[in-house]
Amino acid sequence: MNWEIVIGLETHAQLSTASKMFSGASTAFGAAPNTQASAVDIALPGVLPVANREAVAKAVRFGLAVNGGFSDNINRRSVFARKSYFYPDLPKGYQISQYELPIVKGGEIPITSPTRGEIKVRLTRAHLEEDAGKSLHEDFHGMSGIDLNRAGVPLLEIVSEPDMRSAEEAVAYAKALHSLVRWIDICDGNMQEGSFRCDANVSVRRPGAPLGTRCEIKNLNSFRFMERAIEFEAKRQIDILEDGGKIAQETRLYDSDKDETRSLRIKEEAHDYRYFPDPDLLPLVVTEEWIGQIKASMPESPSVQRDKMVGCGASPQQVSQLTASRETSKFALATFSGAPKEEVPTLSNWILGPLSAKLKEHNLDIADCRVTPDQLKALSKRVADGTISASAATTVVLPALWEKEGSVDQVIERRGLKQISDSGAIEKIVDEVLASNAKQVEDYRAGKEKAFNSLVGQVMKATKGKANPAQVNEILKRKLN
Repeated sequence: MNWEIVIGLETHAQLSTASKMFSGASTAFGAAPNTQASAVDIALPGVLPVANREAVAKAVRFGLAVNGGFSDNINRRSVFARKSYFYPDLPKGYQISQYELPIVKGGEIPITSPTRGEIKVRLTRAHLEEDAGKSLHEDFHGMSGIDLNRAGVPLLEIVSEPDMRSAEEAVAYAKALHSLVRWIDICDGNMQEGSFRCDANVSVRRPGAPLGTRCEIKNLNSFRFMERAIEFEAKRQIDILEDGGKIAQETRLYDSDKDETRSLRIKEEAHDYRYFPDPDLLPLVVTEEWIGQIKASMPESPSVQRDKMVGCGASPQQVSQLTASRETSKFALATFSGAPKEEVPTLSNWILGPLSAKLKEHNLDIADCRVTPDQLKALSKRVADGTISASAATTVVLPALWEKEGSVDQVIERRGLKQISDSGAIEKIVDEVLASNAKQVEDYRAGKEKAFNSLVGQVMKATKGKANPAQVNEILKRKLN
């Protein structure tokens, strides 16, 4: 019989604020250990936490984004609670979080499933909390160290319903969520620095049966590892059940070196954390006026910009890539502006191909691109009208534009890149090449197609690469046939 995998994700998105959730300490990454842990972060006697207004605003932005711009899923009154547990990197003995009354309830994330098509993953909640510190186990001569710089960093924990049925769907959801938090500018999404971390709750069941016992895989910080961890864990559970065993509800870690999950601890339930309202923090009240201000500052949603791009003439596949980030989408729409529909697919390819490669070469985001949308349009136009070849545009003109050597036409003129498009001139050179390459002409007429490419190369060499390739091909074929 078949088994069905059931997956829900809990995602911690670090909110991109300058200071921590309840103190004025810096959130900058990479500081020396324990240099950014304030008295509030470690709850020294006599200190009081104060909620970070900007972190709250970013949580509200998320609530609006996952509910189609409506605010009925944002709790006007939410409560901070103490989540009590003991761990070396939690000096207070509790974490300030939210439990019964989170700031956001509900919402959905649309994804494309490889097997089920377009589906919507429901969200249970999104709540504000502070991060714990970090245990360090390297270079301590057999001991462990504690770095409390992350203690108090603001997080938005986003909890999905168990709506995903494969590792591929879980990755699609995580990628969509990752794109969204970056799009609305609440999280930088840097997985290497721990700004975006996912825990996967995985269980298996027979189709239509009640939900099985779940295991939680902690701190998955790459989409590739997430997929492999879920696949391994599902197979592990299926093997146990088919052998007549039972699944223990527990927290597990994924070992990427061994490509396996292993037990960390028995899974805690909510009552194990002894949640209770934090007596040092008043209930968090979000007014209608403030929600209205935040809504007015929201960027256009990805779906709205996707519709605009499709209307401009881009293909659905191109649109999917061009809306991966708000910066890319903005650049693309500026490039498409005023361009005829039939040119937009080519312009999209320029952005996704040569320009993307150039950005990657210099390790830059498109927001820092040294080529403007208008320059890219002009470059594409000069290829389309036959002024220059696509090869010259990519290998010579684009790098020159990057180095600010002038406009497209100035670079073409200065570098002597203008194509020979005079059919009479090209025909004369073709005649000369055919006359001096009788063997290749004979080979082509005997059915050897590679001989044709060789003849094209000879013509291009004779014109120093300036002959219009399309005309060269057309004239050569006409004369050979």
